[in-house]
Amino acid sequence: MSELTARRAASNRRAVARKIAVQALYRWQVNAGSWQDLLLEFADAQDMPKADREYFDALVRGIVADGASWDVALARYTDRAPSGLDPVEHAVLLIGLYELSSRPDVPYRVVINEGVGLARRFGATDGHKYVNAVLDRAARDLRRDEH
Repeated sequence: MSELTARRAASNRRAVARKIAVQALYRWQVNAGSWQDLLLEFADAQDMPKADREYFDALVRGIVADGASWDVALARYTDRAPSGLDPVEHAVLLIGLYELSSRPDVPYRVVINEGVGLARRFGATDGHKYVNAVLDRAARDLRRDEH
């Protein structure tokens, strides 16, 4: 396997992990529970064999363990309280903010592109535009050296 092929495969596994994380974070917003419960509940998700399980675990644990703090941070970049956001866009934005803040190994453009793609796939009709604007605002602040 070439290095390029290996990187693409890893990227695809992370994309699947993000998709499942959106589902887990949506569930968490609708029916609060611990991150441990979410990891157990989604361990058998249909797409989990194609996902980067460690990345999924890190996203869910990192966001849910300190959810209130992430919402406070997110509020700096939104025009409304995070509790007023659509649950899908809220989940996508939490993932994006977590990656921008805690995963410097993920380029900010990847964070934004993945977030927009998830919002297009699962969110409201124009939700991806909002996700793009919020994540771009956050990236300008959190990744000044990259942006």
